[in-house]
Amino acid sequence: MSAKKSTKTKKPGLLISFEGSEGSGKTTQIELLAPRLKKLGREVIVTREPGGSPLGEEIRHLLIRANGSEEMFPETELLLFAASRAQLVRQVLVPNLREGRIVLCDRFLDSTTVYQGAGRTLSPDPVNQINQFAVGDVLPDLTIVLDVPAEVSVQRVQNRASDLPDRIERENIDFYRIVREGYLLLAKSMPHRFHVVDGTKPPSVTEKEVWKAVKRLIADAGNA
Repeated sequence: MSAKKSTKTKKPGLLISFEGSEGSGKTTQIELLAPRLKKLGREVIVTREPGGSPLGEEIRHLLIRANGSEEMFPETELLLFAASRAQLVRQVLVPNLREGRIVLCDRFLDSTTVYQGAGRTLSPDPVNQINQFAVGDVLPDLTIVLDVPAEVSVQRVQNRASDLPDRIERENIDFYRIVREGYLLLAKSMPHRFHVVDGTKPPSVTEKEVWKAVKRLIADAGNA
């Protein structure tokens, strides 16, 4: 007697990226979201940029902690971020998305558009081309932008007790303002993918807003 073939279809893999300036609360919201998704019976992978793979973590160190990183040119920074991202996409994102898992990524290609494009005033053409080369056809299904004023970002970074600010966190407040404005402009240009959340509210309140957007994404994906 032959076993019946399973008619259960694999749920679609989803990539959810979290963006925002330093101290916006991305890591906290990812930590709150992951258990919610697991309660739905979904497999969840949490990763970050730069980093997320052994090679990517080495590149992360070069970018923010290595000796001489203070003298890094914007073009060098752009290419290092792209190298880490290319490895993450192929080693982590693609395999897990194919298996139907939900991937939560602390930053992705939009960080480069904002930080290296707007923040470092690099021409948008090479930034976009390098971004495209690094990610291929892998784009987030949803991007949550945690929006906080520059002054709040700076204060939160200064109040962190766990670690000294890294190279990027030590940027001046004007840089933080440019980054914030860059994210808001990007979100406005792609409302189908971006969801902006007020990151100044208590984490529990922000979590509810994030969850609404994620539940909507899962429902839409299930009906596709």
